[in-house]
Amino acid sequence: MYRLREDYGTTLAYSLAVAAALYVVWKITQSPEQALQFTFNGLAVGAVYALIAIGFTLVYSTVWFFDLYYGAAAALGAYGVFYLRSFDTLGGRYEVNEPILNAVFALVTAGVAAWAMHEAFGARLRQRGTSRITIRAIDGVVGTAAGIYMWFVLTFPVLMTALLSPAVGVIVAVVVCWLLYRAYRYVLFDASAVPVVILGAVIGCAIGAYIGRLIFQTDGAGLYLSWAVSCLLAGIVGLALYRGLYAYMRERARSPLVMLVASLGILLAMTAFTTIIFQSAPRPLPDAFGSEPWVIAGANLKGFNIFTVGVSIVGFIALLFALKWTTFGKAVRAIGDDEEVSKVVGINTTVVIAIVFFVGAVYAALGGILSGHDTAIQPRMGLLLLLKGWIASVVGGIGNLYGALLGGFVLGMIEQFGIWDLAGEWKDAISFVLLILFLSFWPNGILPRR
Repeated sequence: MYRLREDYGTTLAYSLAVAAALYVVWKITQSPEQALQFTFNGLAVGAVYALIAIGFTLVYSTVWFFDLYYGAAAALGAYGVFYLRSFDTLGGRYEVNEPILNAVFALVTAGVAAWAMHEAFGARLRQRGTSRITIRAIDGVVGTAAGIYMWFVLTFPVLMTALLSPAVGVIVAVVVCWLLYRAYRYVLFDASAVPVVILGAVIGCAIGAYIGRLIFQTDGAGLYLSWAVSCLLAGIVGLALYRGLYAYMRERARSPLVMLVASLGILLAMTAFTTIIFQSAPRPLPDAFGSEPWVIAGANLKGFNIFTVGVSIVGFIALLFALKWTTFGKAVRAIGDDEEVSKVVGINTTVVIAIVFFVGAVYAALGGILSGHDTAIQPRMGLLLLLKGWIASVVGGIGNLYGALLGGFVLGMIEQFGIWDLAGEWKDAISFVLLILFLSFWPNGILPRR
């Protein structure tokens, strides 16, 4: 009897899918221009869902619990851009700039920077005989400097280009020097590295100085620097939550349900604070590049939408490379398979998971920013994006990175074509109906995790 019910359900599900596909084909023959417009819209929206689902999948497949802060990170990214770029040209001041909020983010940044410094260099300094007090002092100095720097950026966003262009130049210089060094050691691993380090430092400093100056002199660079700051803040908060709360709860409670409830409280609290600070009315973000629509075969397409699709694909490739071909990726996969065994073989699971939470929050914030530039932002957008990312993960195959990318685009296309003869408000209902269908008939998704 159970087998008959299962076969009947599968037949019904495939029949619904075929009927929906035939309906879409019929509508396309009626209005190819409208179909092309829905395709463009579906790809743009699906790219955001895919980006959210990719980061969500990374976190879930590592620690195996739903971190609901992920939705708050998406909203933090979007509202961070508004916070940093909401300059009132008539009043000569920023519309929203809260000293207490700036201080809180500065303190969180200081704590995370001090912890990162300790984890990165503490063991080496101890091996060289450095005293514990000296190490703590170094961590404190680095953390304090990072916190003060973040406070200046948040308090004086009108000076963002001047404040951040030197930092970007230094980062570029270090990356160029490191890449030249690694390439040199890969080709001639037995040769002295001193000459290439010197040459790399010169080349890196030259390139970094050029890029820093270019950013400083470019009009509109502040908007895109605010993207980086907002994503960084979201990642810092995500790392701090794991290190300061989740790690403790995982050791004490040993129950994903407790962590789920805690992350729900964080999501609701941050949503409430967002409403208090920014009010509940929708807010537009400043126009980014590619905002002017192009007309292609009777359909409108914006260059920014193409950029959004590209970001989701590049984000997927970058994360796939990191997970497949780096030591960090091997550690992440080992922790996802068995965390206790990973500890036994010497993996610092606390650090690796903290980085995973940081990266996942950055992906969520970037998704929120891209969504916010396409539609107005509002305090509850994080919860909705979280749910859409989760639905995309279920559709594609929860825990599967390929499935996250595919599920995001599938969800976006189904949403858009589903409202062909309906009002736009039906999109969310269509998404949740799709979720129910997949949980009922294809719980493993299109690409099940192996």
